[in-house]
Amino acid sequence: MAAPGKCFLVSGPPGVGKTTLIVRVLESLKQSNPSLKVQGFYTREVREGAERVGFEVVTLDGRKGLLSSTKISSPESHKWPTVGRYRVDVASFESIALPELQVKEDTDLFVIDEVGKMELFSSSFFPAVLRVIESNIPLLASVPIPKSGRDIPGVARLKNHPGATLYTLNTSSRDAMKEQIYSHLMDLLQNH
Repeated sequence: MAAPGKCFLVSGPPGVGKTTLIVRVLESLKQSNPSLKVQGFYTREVREGAERVGFEVVTLDGRKGLLSSTKISSPESHKWPTVGRYRVDVASFESIALPELQVKEDTDLFVIDEVGKMELFSSSFFPAVLRVIESNIPLLASVPIPKSGRDIPGVARLKNHPGATLYTLNTSSRDAMKEQIYSHLMDLLQNH
């Protein structure tokens, strides 16, 4: 089991700034520690004008792949699982995200944004997340806030993990949370 306090989970309602917070924490860590070895990915909205038409997965070294879309309509995409109006491209997600979750000796930090319903359609994704947690390498991840009061089973398992600390974000707490998470991670990384 991982020692307590190696897994930082950021939660909050959609649009509150979970991804922005994670990216900012990462930028601050890299400024303080330029040789930091980080693996992982974050998800980003894909927009056409003012309309959100999907999400993409972006690795920390800048590779991108489709996560979901409202625009794609091919014979193949009709077999894809859906979340609301989005079709989830599991194969594209796995090709980008799974290699990023390979546990390596020299990794200082993992970033997973997010462990949510779309990502969990990949049967390989959650076992990979668990391997990251068991590796004892610090993890900064985001999880969705439960709809109708019930967590997705994978998210509930993460939140209940003995090494997990949950930070629930709202618009007024964002800056304070960023500082808090940053300083906890700096302490961990310096003693790593």
